[in-house]
Amino acid sequence: MNPHFNLGDWVVIITYMAGIVGLGVWFGKDQRNTRDYFLGSRNIPWWGIGVSIVAAETSALTIIGVPAIAYGGNILFIQMIVGYVIARVILAVVMVPHYLSGEIYSPYQLLETHLGAGPRKLAGLFFLFLEVMAAGVRVFVACIPIRLLLGEQVCSLGGLVDPILGAIVIFVGVSLVYTYIGGVKAVIWTDAVQFGLFLAGGLFALFYIPTLIPGGWDAALTQAATAGKLTWLNTSFSFSAPFNIWMGVIGGTVMVLSTHGAEQLIVQRVLACGSVADGRKALILSAVLIFPLFLIFLLVGVMLWVFYQGHPFQIPLPEARPGIKSFDFVFPIFMMTEVPHVLKGFLIVAILSAAMSSISSAITSLASVSTMDFVRHAVKGRDEEYFLRFSKYSTVFWAAMLVLTAWLTREVTFVLNAAFSLRGLTSGALLGGLILALFGRGVGPRAAMAGMTASLMVMNVIYWPANIPALRETWLSMFGGEVFWPWFTLIGTLTTLGTAALVARLWPERK
Repeated sequence: MNPHFNLGDWVVIITYMAGIVGLGVWFGKDQRNTRDYFLGSRNIPWWGIGVSIVAAETSALTIIGVPAIAYGGNILFIQMIVGYVIARVILAVVMVPHYLSGEIYSPYQLLETHLGAGPRKLAGLFFLFLEVMAAGVRVFVACIPIRLLLGEQVCSLGGLVDPILGAIVIFVGVSLVYTYIGGVKAVIWTDAVQFGLFLAGGLFALFYIPTLIPGGWDAALTQAATAGKLTWLNTSFSFSAPFNIWMGVIGGTVMVLSTHGAEQLIVQRVLACGSVADGRKALILSAVLIFPLFLIFLLVGVMLWVFYQGHPFQIPLPEARPGIKSFDFVFPIFMMTEVPHVLKGFLIVAILSAAMSSISSAITSLASVSTMDFVRHAVKGRDEEYFLRFSKYSTVFWAAMLVLTAWLTREVTFVLNAAFSLRGLTSGALLGGLILALFGRGVGPRAAMAGMTASLMVMNVIYWPANIPALRETWLSMFGGEVFWPWFTLIGTLTTLGTAALVARLWPERK
């Protein structure tokens, strides 16, 4: 067992795990058809969905990694959140009426309505392939610090398996239980509770750490400002790091237009709203919540930096590992060694809640697309009982795929380093395809599919050479730097639209 925990900490952790499963089962106990399972019967309050949107995009690695960004640098990342807010407002005004004009299960149905079955299936395949890769990798990387938090004995399941594999199985398995039984309704309500837990954990850390620093808040902020840790604005334009305001306003906005407008992970929640007004209110609520949430955890990282200038690490800071930097261990180590018992348990629960929220969100979105965009579209003459049963089986399948992907990528350095960028390989294709479907009248399915395919190819050419060790130096010498991930979606979207327009002009489809 972890020597830094006592009985009170374990009671808090075990109570949370049991409680969140029980809550999910309770809210999702009445599932009669796929509408109930994937749309939550469309009777969930808008505020629950708005909170769930934020929880779905906030993984354990975010709660650990955002403080690490500020600890190792400054709070320039906050510029990205400006775009996150702008995009939600645009989506609330422009896209929500399209989502809720009828009863659809994924944004890819809109592609079929306006472009045909081919673009819908291609978009669905893009989402399934990259989401299972990206989510599986996020699970693995998040389980590295979770292994540190819970200890070798627990994560190895009593010595039966490798601790990392055990941590993966524990968190995917627990998330699967309530996702399997309750579908999206269980996921949304457990998300709402989990959001409250990791927000409370962030607020506690933000106000607790200065009490351990001589001089308190004033001294901590003065020391941080003197060291440049509170720098938040960079007006210099570049396609490479560090973060700048142009990345936030332009790149961040376009990126979130895709993640929240063209990818099932988030759109599924909006589709569960009962009306256009509710969908808009849910997205606006998420816009209101996202900025302070990230600011809190960035400031936690700043406070941790000030604290450790005058205090030694009671657990040595581990070396950087594939996909995770040394600074990503700072917040977990602080929790384990500097926080009083029981309160420590609640902080660990904040991390676990973010992990389980992101896992359950991935499982239900993958199950929804595979069932409603592929199987239901292909299998005729079956009743609702059949498709509900298949939906539940598909959640088990995708949970197993997350475990498998997480485990298989543990040794592949360049894949793990791509943890936060994999979605960017297809986000532009998905957003571009949706724009063509809704606003590109006259562009046929062939041109749309050509544009989406070209986008995927271009993004792979941009991303992988700079991240494969054998090719990195050659790439950097030729182009002077690598393109930073906030620009990926914009480049991919422009490639999709440009290629589709060119193909439609040179090779028009017969009407």
